[in-house]
Amino acid sequence: MPVPGPSPENEARKRAELRRSKAFATGLLVAATLIYLGCRWAEASAHAAGARPEAWVGYVRAAAEAGMVGALADWFAVTALFRHPMGIPIPHTAIIRRKKDQVGAALADFVGANFLNPALIVDKVRQADIPERVGDWLTEPGHPEQVSAEVGRFLGNALEAMDPADAELIIRTGLIDRLAEPAWGPPAGRALAQLIEEGRTEPVIQQLADWLHRKAIGAGPLIDRVLGERAPSWAPAFVNDLIGERVHRELVDFARGVRLDPEHEARAAIRRFLARLARDLQEDPETMARVEELKAELMDSRPVTAAPERIWAATATAVVAAARDPESLLRRKIAEAAAAYGARLRAEGELRAAIDRRIESAVHFIAVNYGGEVTSIISETVERWDADEASSKIELMVGRDLQFIRVNGTVVGSLAGLAIYTASTLLFGG
Repeated sequence: MPVPGPSPENEARKRAELRRSKAFATGLLVAATLIYLGCRWAEASAHAAGARPEAWVGYVRAAAEAGMVGALADWFAVTALFRHPMGIPIPHTAIIRRKKDQVGAALADFVGANFLNPALIVDKVRQADIPERVGDWLTEPGHPEQVSAEVGRFLGNALEAMDPADAELIIRTGLIDRLAEPAWGPPAGRALAQLIEEGRTEPVIQQLADWLHRKAIGAGPLIDRVLGERAPSWAPAFVNDLIGERVHRELVDFARGVRLDPEHEARAAIRRFLARLARDLQEDPETMARVEELKAELMDSRPVTAAPERIWAATATAVVAAARDPESLLRRKIAEAAAAYGARLRAEGELRAAIDRRIESAVHFIAVNYGGEVTSIISETVERWDADEASSKIELMVGRDLQFIRVNGTVVGSLAGLAIYTASTLLFGG
């Protein structure tokens, strides 16, 4: 797999910096070499003329010579990390390219032992005081609104990314199918019986009586029309009118009595019907079978089968709009909940302690059970890298700093050579 690295622009910049660093270090080696050769030429010329070279020539030559040695040694050491010096396969060179997998495994072990150690992680988490910091952050002005905005953005994106077919399937299996699974008769009978026992059917009966009374008052024209259509052709019109008026008056009086008398026989009949219906829904097989037939017809109807699509479309549209509207009730409630929870975290020490224990337990569990899998990502990733590319990328990352080793080798070698030559001259003479 390709080795991750910087962007092309950053990589070009880093390669330019690496070239300049290499050129500078190599320039110091070349300078030390030229100085050394110049000093050797001066010494040879003086000896050829039968004279002694100037005293300073020895000091400069010793410094340049030691600088050359130090520069060459450090050049070899730095180069040996990434490739064979001058292409010669010297043992223990091109270390990163040859030992890439071992380096990856060692790095994984190091990370696992020093960063994913369960005791160390739990201790760091405990010192972080996460609940207290979260509480302080949530109570600062503007932060609850920021939480609300982030939750709203996530919720909106999640709903838009969800496949409508999957959402409709969830609604169908979780709501429609579950609603159709149990028999409707017994639960409906028990619910009706409880409503009757608690007296909650009386307002319904009263509403029904009021409705009947209103219909009876307005039924005069209907009664006249029906009597006119069914009366004998030879019957006088005034007789039809008298009968229609009497029927209408009796009907209105009956309906008024039902409406005003809570103990009216019609109301008692309705109560007996409801009680019998509640009992039959629970016990009568024929009634329960009819309810199941009605349920099957209802569940197979077009409105019910199309309900998941309509429910999802309406719900998703409304929730997405509310999630992205800073002034919506949903967003305000999320902000209020975040602020309230932050206040609780600050005020309730037991809550903070409980959350701390959960976090520590979760972190410890992850470190113990999955720490090895996390660190294995390092070793497995390094194993998949191309050796040459990995060596080149690593050199790009750290090579500029390594060039200072060459520079320091040249400078320190020169100073060491000068010091050694000076000490030996003082001890034994020039």
